[in-house]
Amino acid sequence: MQNYDFTQLSVMIVDDNLMVRKLVEKLLNCIGVGSVIRAGNGDDALHILGSTHIDMVITDCLMEPMDGFEFVRNVRMADQSPNRLVPILMMTGHTETWRVAAARDAGINEFMVKPITGDALLSRIIYMIEHPRVFVRTSTYFGPDRRRKSDVTYHGPERRSAGRAKADTFMSAPALGSAPTPCRDDARQQHPEPGTAEKVRTPA
Repeated sequence: MQNYDFTQLSVMIVDDNLMVRKLVEKLLNCIGVGSVIRAGNGDDALHILGSTHIDMVITDCLMEPMDGFEFVRNVRMADQSPNRLVPILMMTGHTETWRVAAARDAGINEFMVKPITGDALLSRIIYMIEHPRVFVRTSTYFGPDRRRKSDVTYHGPERRSAGRAKADTFMSAPALGSAPTPCRDDARQQHPEPGTAEKVRTPA
C-alpha cells in the first residue's frame, strides 16, 4: 500500500454522538490527518462547509434532527450548497440493503460499517484517493456515478442512449485531490455555477 502524508488534509466528522466523534477524530489523528473538524448534526455541518475548507466529510447515517441521507442530499443538490463535490464517506452500524442503496442514491462516495478501526478507515480513505469517481447530473441526482461498472450487454429501457452518453462534460473536483476527472452532465442546460467545483488539496 502506498504511503500518504495527510498532514495537509482537512476532514469533517458529522455525528450526533459525541463519543463517536471523539473516536473517529482519534483514529484520524493516528493516521496523520492534519485538521479534524467535528459537527454534531447536519445543519451545523452545512454551515461549516460554507465557511471552512473541507477536503473530506465522514458522516453518520442516523442523526437528528437532520439524518445523514438528508445532509448528503443537501450537500449535493441544494442550490446554495457550499461544496457539492466534496468526497463523502458514510458510516453506519446498520447494513440493510435499503440503507446502502439510500446512501448511494443520496450521493455518497463510499460506505463504511461500524465499528470502525484505524486500519479500516485508512484503507477506505486511500481507496477514495486512488479511485476517484466521475460525477453525474440528472434531473433528480447529482453525485458520484452510482455504477461501479458498465454492462455493455444491457439493452433495457434504462440504458443511456448513445447521444446521452456523449453529453457535455465539465471538470469536477477529484476525490481528495487526485487528477481531474470529467463530470458527465446528463442535463445539458444544468451546468454547475462557475467556481463551485473547488479543487481539493492533494496530500503532500
